[in-house]
Parts: sequence; structure tokens; C-alpha cells
Amino acid sequence: MGYKQLEFPENSVFLVTGGAGFIGSNLCEAILEMGYSVRCLDDLSTGKKENIDLFVNHPKYTFNKGDIRNTGICMEACEGVDYVLHQAAWGSVPRSFEMPLLYEEINIKGTLNMMEAARQNGVKKFIYASSSSVYGDEPNIPKKEGKEGKVLSPYALTKKVNEEYASLYANSYGLETIGLRYFNVFGRRQDPHGYYAAVIPKFVKRLLKDEAATIDGDGLQTRDFTYIENVIEANLKSCLAPTDVKGEVFNIAFGGQEKLIDVYNKLKTLLSKDIEPIYGLDRPGDIKHSNADISKARKMLGYDPDYDFHLGIELAVDWYRENL
Repeated sequence: MGYKQLEFPENSVFLVTGGAGFIGSNLCEAILEMGYSVRCLDDLSTGKKENIDLFVNHPKYTFNKGDIRNTGICMEACEGVDYVLHQAAWGSVPRSFEMPLLYEEINIKGTLNMMEAARQNGVKKFIYASSSSVYGDEPNIPKKEGKEGKVLSPYALTKKVNEEYASLYANSYGLETIGLRYFNVFGRRQDPHGYYAAVIPKFVKRLLKDEAATIDGDGLQTRDFTYIENVIEANLKSCLAPTDVKGEVFNIAFGGQEKLIDVYNKLKTLLSKDIEPIYGLDRPGDIKHSNADISKARKMLGYDPDYDFHLGIELAVDWYRENL
């Protein structure tokens, strides 16, 4: 049923950290469309003002410009909030190798600041973005919660530490934390620009310019690409999860497996382009294959994703055609 029929108490207030980012802005928009109040916290270091311009005048929307590394800002942002959807973080596995100290400060210390602020302000639920990267070198497919390997990047380590802190806060303080391990999320507003752009918008941008895109590695690596609407559903259903789910983590994906070369070829077809890719080197810290077992999220959260890769990619391409 997705998420649009979900109901929260009438005066519910949601705080979306990283609300000017790709996932965060989509969460803000969805919650406003459902009729609830949204507070967006973002320092605009990676988030973009244009992502939130469309609802800047909405009567139930407020924007707080601030950095989650500042404990005072986190405390202020959580005042009067019912649900925190914590998306603020620096992404990108390759970039984390170049800036491990910054990733520690933002992704670990910043998340801890937010958990503590949520705890002190009596927030009902603290939902936070984790990542499929926590599975590391665990070779088995599909990836299943409780069977993690050794992490392969500073980014992955920050997400693993977030999960440990969230478990601690749930068990020691009673904060109702839920971690969502996103698998290769894509969709409208995902930034195609910059060296560290995600693979789908990067491919689309190059093809729209009649240029060949570079595939890192042989193109046979697989990913469980997850359309943004499924991620919105997971966040909102997590807010309504029973108390005994606190401290848990969940795979959030569709449960598919697409080769990168097949993704590229699909985009060629949708965009009516006949341009062969360029093959580059494998990226450090990348895993070869990724596919999620989502049975735990189905059972405990009622997560039932409606958007498979093929439907999602068509919707994403429609958006990029109009906005790039």
C-alpha cells in the first residue's frame, strides 16, 4: 500500500536532517503532502537549496540551517519534535578514503549529537540512514541482517558505528532507534554532478550530453537499486513500528540484482542513445555483488515496496529529462 495512507497524530512534527539532500528533500515533500509538519535541518554542504525551494513557503515547513556537529543546534532542532528522520551524512565510499577525519566528525559525532538531542527532547522515534556498505567483505548473497563481514571503507565504518550507538541508546536509554540499511537508492533529485556522483545520474547526465559514461570495473558487478519511493515508505513505516522493534536494523531495497552494464544499456534504450561505455578501474572499497534479503523489514515494519528497478528507472529518467 506504500505510505500515503499512513496516519500519524494530527499535530505530529517531523525533523528531517539532511533535508536539502536527495533523500531528505523527498522525505520532506512526502510528509508535507500527507499534511504533517516538517522541520528541515541542513548545513547545505552537500544538500542543495533548489531541492527545498519548492516548499519553502509551505505553512507547515520550516528550514533550520545548521551543522549536526554543533550540539546546541541539534538540541534546538529536536525541541517539540515527534519523529527524527536522520539522513544527514557525507556519502561516497571513494571520498571517505580521502577524508576519514571529516567522515568521523560528521557521520559519527554528528549522529551521536542527534541521538542525544532526540533522547533529551523525548522524541518518539529516531530513524536513521545506515548503508548496505556495512556488509563489507561478507561474500554471501542475498545480504541478511546479522551476517556482516569486515567493513571495507571509512564510510562503511561510520555507518557500522552509528548502528552500534543506536543499539546502545535503545537498550541503555530507551530511545526508539531504527536503522535503515539503504541499498543503492536512486530517483528524482539525485545529484548527477561532481566526481562522486552516484552511478545512475552520472550515466544519465553523460548520455543526455551524447557522451560515453565510464563504468568502473568490468560492468558485471551487481547492485540492488532501490527507488526513492520505497525508501520514503520504509522511513514512515518505521515511525509507526511497535516499541519492541527499537534498536533493530533493516535492509531497505527492492530485492533485485542488476548488472551495471545492463543498467547502462537500459538507460541507452530509454534515452534513445547509441553510445558504448568506457571501462575504468575498479573503485577501492567497492563490493562486487549486492542484493538484499528484505524479509525482516517485511515482517517487522510491514515494508512492502511497490517500485522495482524497471519502474523506478523510467520515472527517474522522466525527471532527469525535465530537470537536467
